[in-house]
Amino acid sequence: MKRYLIAGLLVWVPLGITIWVLHFLVSTLDQTLLLFPQAAQPDRLLGFHLPGFGVLLTFGLLLLTGVIAANFFGAQMIQFWENVLGRIPVVKSIYSSVKQVSDTLLSDSGNAFRKALLVEFPHEGSWTIAFLTGTPAPAVAAHLAEEHLSVYVPTTPNPTSGYFIIVPRSRVRELDMTVDEALKYVISMGVVSPRAHGSRPPSSTLPPPQPAATREPAATSSRN
Repeated sequence: MKRYLIAGLLVWVPLGITIWVLHFLVSTLDQTLLLFPQAAQPDRLLGFHLPGFGVLLTFGLLLLTGVIAANFFGAQMIQFWENVLGRIPVVKSIYSSVKQVSDTLLSDSGNAFRKALLVEFPHEGSWTIAFLTGTPAPAVAAHLAEEHLSVYVPTTPNPTSGYFIIVPRSRVRELDMTVDEALKYVISMGVVSPRAHGSRPPSSTLPPPQPAATREPAATSSRN
């Protein structure tokens, strides 16, 4: 009986959580319809409640915004709006920080979360999953004796929180798994193992090393 109960939970728990999350999203987006004038709300126009209309409205709004932002005049409008926000003391700090993070994560040309890595963390001899975010800034790289990479180490089971660390390139191992598979592996606390994609030389697609001439030697202190 215990085995059957556990088997039933394994079927219904993921399904129930999925339904709950979808219901929460649809209900939350439907609340945006309350911003419409009462005479223009779908419930009053149609005479009945149409669940999920807020989802369609949000999708249409995002699509329309993307179309406007993709042309020259739309880009100029967004630039003007960003300049206005950039002059407000508190709003400037919040908006600029969020925009930089979103541009890095969502841009196709960005390097964030493009590769799954294996790094030693939190101490030597202990390895964990990490994601490549780029290379250290020149002001930071000037104080490092060798080539380093910037990586993000997520926590489990919530990968939205984690640690940003800078590690030597020689101590990084590129994993033979996609970013989605690595995220599932982290969220499941190692229970859901990713499938093998075949052998691949380590660090084969990591950013190319910087020429030694472009890196300044690490600062050394002298004692008189």
